[in-house]
Amino acid sequence: MAALALEDGARGQAQGRRGCEHYDRGCLLKAPCCDKLYSCRLCHDNNEDHLLDRFRVKEVQCINCEKIQRAQQTCEECSTLFGEYYCSMCHLFDKDKKQYHCENCGICRIGPKEDFFHCLKCNLCLTVNLQGKHKCIENVSRQNCPICLEDIHTSRIVARVLPCGHLLHRGYRCPLCMRSALDMSSYWRHLDDEVAQTPMPSEYQNMTVDILCHDCNGKSTVQFHILGMKCNFCESYNTAQSGGCRISVDQQ
Repeated sequence: MAALALEDGARGQAQGRRGCEHYDRGCLLKAPCCDKLYSCRLCHDNNEDHLLDRFRVKEVQCINCEKIQRAQQTCEECSTLFGEYYCSMCHLFDKDKKQYHCENCGICRIGPKEDFFHCLKCNLCLTVNLQGKHKCIENVSRQNCPICLEDIHTSRIVARVLPCGHLLHRGYRCPLCMRSALDMSSYWRHLDDEVAQTPMPSEYQNMTVDILCHDCNGKSTVQFHILGMKCNFCESYNTAQSGGCRISVDQQ
């Protein structure tokens, strides 16, 4: 009786433990690479020295009756629903988040499907409001995020499409081409006020410098200021010094 009570208690804990921090599911994946049971491929990869190939998964274990069986949506022994959403190609079990499998991407995406289209040149699913309105870069997602170094194509974190066409998970400017990732106009106006309220010492007031704007690629000659130099063309402060400082003849 005591052994039976312990078994029932363990099963009760399993019933309350739906999946992991990554996915809500009623089964464990049997990793074909090491035959170990894990809630998901991410949990496996975080604990092993090799990666789990989601497409090679053939078997799962029900968290309620513990029967190991072929990968499917419902337990063949106790009828436990392994996932409201199930993809037989990716072997993805999860809550219903309007997921869909994109054959061109080769993996599942969070939808709804009608809100996205697959750009063949970028080779990535994008929101429909970007159709015909984004800069295409061939296979742009088949690389790591330059900020966090996580693979963009398979990441569970949504990547931001920048005006320059590059992708990244976070950051205010693209580290590849240095263009602003967000509308920075309000911050630039704040910098205008800061510059106006912070006069440079007299020996620097007539000093000019050549700058290159990362946002419009314009080249300007502007007054040097320690807080930033504003582009004469697009008024961005996302600039870099491209030449030495000069002091006017009058000041000399």
